[in-house]
Amino acid sequence: MKRAVLIAIGDELLSGLRQEGNCCWLAGKLSRAGWNVSLMEVIPDDEEKIQTTLNQWIGKSELIVMSGGLGPTHDDRTRTAIASFLGCSLEIDQKAYDEILFRYPPDMRKNLARCADSQGAVPVLAKAVHNPAGSALGITFTATGSKVFAFPGVPREFRAMVEAELAEEIRVREKTVCSLYIAGWAESLLKDRLAPVIMQKDLHISILPSPGLVEFVIRGTSERTAAAEREVRGLVPADCLPSGAHSLSEAIITLALQKKITIACAESCTGGMVGMELTSVPGSSSVFLGSAVCYSNQAKKKILSIDDSLLEKYGAVSSQCAEAMAEGARGIFEADLAVSVTGIAGPGGGSAEKPVGSVWFGVSFRGKNEAVHSIFPGDREAVRIRSAMKALDILRRKIAESGE
Repeated sequence: MKRAVLIAIGDELLSGLRQEGNCCWLAGKLSRAGWNVSLMEVIPDDEEKIQTTLNQWIGKSELIVMSGGLGPTHDDRTRTAIASFLGCSLEIDQKAYDEILFRYPPDMRKNLARCADSQGAVPVLAKAVHNPAGSALGITFTATGSKVFAFPGVPREFRAMVEAELAEEIRVREKTVCSLYIAGWAESLLKDRLAPVIMQKDLHISILPSPGLVEFVIRGTSERTAAAEREVRGLVPADCLPSGAHSLSEAIITLALQKKITIACAESCTGGMVGMELTSVPGSSSVFLGSAVCYSNQAKKKILSIDDSLLEKYGAVSSQCAEAMAEGARGIFEADLAVSVTGIAGPGGGSAEKPVGSVWFGVSFRGKNEAVHSIFPGDREAVRIRSAMKALDILRRKIAESGE
C-alpha cells in the first residue's frame, strides 16, 4: 500500500484561530483510493520546521502534500523553505503567473501583479502548479522517490488544486472503503447490534458518531466490503440512509423527489435549523416549500393559527401544540408533509414537568397528525442541534414509510 504524508502549515492553526480541514479532507480521499496515510501533522510558519519535516519524510513516503504558507504576507514562508531545502533560489514564473492574472478583471489584475514576487515565485528546481481558484501558484517537485506538492491553505483553492493535480492519486479503483450512515442509534448500542460485522477479523471497522447519525466505516477487500455493507443494511434496514446520502437532509430530498412528496416545517426552539439543513441540498427547491419560524406564542397564533385556548391549557411545549404547529405549516404551505419542533433548549425555562431539553415534534401527513417526545441532554446548542436532527429523521422515516 502506498504511503502519504499530509502537512498543514500555519501559526493560526496551532493557536486555534483557524481549524485545519484540508488535510482531513484529503486523507479521506486518499484512504478511499487505497493509500495509507502515515501521518497528518500541523506545523508552524517556520522555515526550519518545514525543512526538518521534509527531511524526515522524503524517501519514506510516495506522496507528501503540504497545505498553507504560499500567500503574499510576511508569515507565508513555505516557498522560501522549499527553496532552501532544494538548495536553490526562487524565481518568478511569469508565464504561469500570467495564466492566473488573466482570469481577473483589469482592476484586480494590477493589484495581483504586485504580488508576483511572492505568489508567483517558484524554486528553480521545482515546478509551478496552476491555481484554478485563487491567485497563488502551487509548487511541486520529486526527490528520492517522493512526490511533493505544496498548495495554498484556502480550502476552496486547496481542494480545487488537489482535484486537478492529484486526480489519479485520489481516483477510487475499487471500493475498499464503505461508509454507511445510520440514524436513531447511540454508538454504544449500535456496536452491539452490529457485532456480527464488527467481529469479522478480515474487516477494519470505525464507528464515528455525530448528532443524529453514526457513520459506520468498513474497510477490506472490495468483495468483503460489499458483503459487509449488505449485512449491515440487513441488520438495521430502516435506519440506514440510502446509498449515496451522507446526511439526513440528503436522504430526505432524495426520497421526497422519488416519491413526489412536498415538505414544510414549523420551528420554534430550532429557529430555522431544520429548514437550513434541507435547503443545503441541491434540488431541495423541488420538494421543500418553506419553514415558518414561530418562536413566540404570538407568532404561533398569528402565522400558524394556533388557538389561544390550546396554548393556555397545554402550553407551547406540548404534544397538542406540536401537532397544531405541523398542521398549520402543512396548511399555509400546501405541503403533503410537515414537521414541527417546539421545546425548551435552556439554560432556563425548565420545570419538573417539562425539564430543559424537553422537545415535542409534530407530524402532519395528508390530514393525519401525531406527536413525538424526546428529552435531550447537553447545553442549549446541543439541545437545538439534536432537536433539528431528530426532526429531520422523523421526516426521513415518514417519507420512507409512505406507500408511494
